[in-house]
Amino acid sequence: MTHLFSSFQQRGIAFRNRIGVSPMCQYSSTDGFANDWHFTHLVSRAIGGAGLVFIEAAAIEAEGRISPKDLGIWSDQHIETLAKITQQIHQAGAIAGIQLAHAGRKASCAVPWEGGKPVDETQGGWRPVFAPSAIAFNHVNSPEPQALDLAGIERVKAGFINGAKRSIEAGFQVIEIHAAHGYLLHEFLSPLSNHRDDAYGGSFENRIRLLMEVASGIRDIVPDRFPIWVRISASDWTENSWDIEQSVELAHKLKSLNIDAIDASSGGILNGLGANIPVGAGYQTAFSDRIRRETGINTAAVGSITSPEQADHIVRTGQADMVLIGREFLRDPYWAARAANHLKVKDFSYPVQYQRAWL
Repeated sequence: MTHLFSSFQQRGIAFRNRIGVSPMCQYSSTDGFANDWHFTHLVSRAIGGAGLVFIEAAAIEAEGRISPKDLGIWSDQHIETLAKITQQIHQAGAIAGIQLAHAGRKASCAVPWEGGKPVDETQGGWRPVFAPSAIAFNHVNSPEPQALDLAGIERVKAGFINGAKRSIEAGFQVIEIHAAHGYLLHEFLSPLSNHRDDAYGGSFENRIRLLMEVASGIRDIVPDRFPIWVRISASDWTENSWDIEQSVELAHKLKSLNIDAIDASSGGILNGLGANIPVGAGYQTAFSDRIRRETGINTAAVGSITSPEQADHIVRTGQADMVLIGREFLRDPYWAARAANHLKVKDFSYPVQYQRAWL
């Protein structure tokens, strides 16, 4: 029977278990470069037993960062430090994944512990921020973004594709396209933020066009043995917006492009205004379950997954193929090892240096 600690094969990649470290921004970079903090943060989770370790959202262009302290993949110079991290993640037995991102109208903000409000050039930020339409994210504090023209859209597509090329050079074996949480690709998907009247706005087919072109372009250049995932917000949690029905249809279409998994999250387009989000244990798992059942594509569940029993139940009952865990891995880098011990998994491979802790 499939369970949390069963292996999982996607294309040419074998995950040692169904546990992944969710991409979590550390806001600790300078000019987009990874550093010792990222190395320690990420490699420790691989040593702790995770099957997949995603680094945080990596911006495909400098103006696509959420904050001036975000990680980047817009330059060849970013490859070297990332490669050191991927090498050690793989040496520890996990698979290294990267999330390619553009923050769109949510770009150029202070780091969370400094308030998270928009910052301008005098504070290390930049203008303009780009979006499908000239609609501010937060009508009180955020600047009105500049609607991307067709040349800008082509630049964004090229940025994602070039970011994927650099990611492969850096040793990543899973590429995830970030189309969730109110960032640029999600902004194109949602009718709340996309008011365009050209080929990239209006109908469902037009609103998904940019994501489909990005996904197709990345699949074309990534070696067949490496999986490509897409993280989506399966619901905007409000009426007349992006919802689970559209997410299921999108998943069908992404599957036809040979995309390998949907990482099903939700929210982020409204900044909490007008969204009624029922946050609780596993509150987003129903999205991964429905997408998996109705399309046959692999899915990952994410959001308030905290206990070993809960994570194991999600996998055993077929609600998702993998679970991605965030905050629990911040609290405990060795969550996977503790879960294996708690669930009495007999063949879990603890690092030899740590085995005596589990005897």
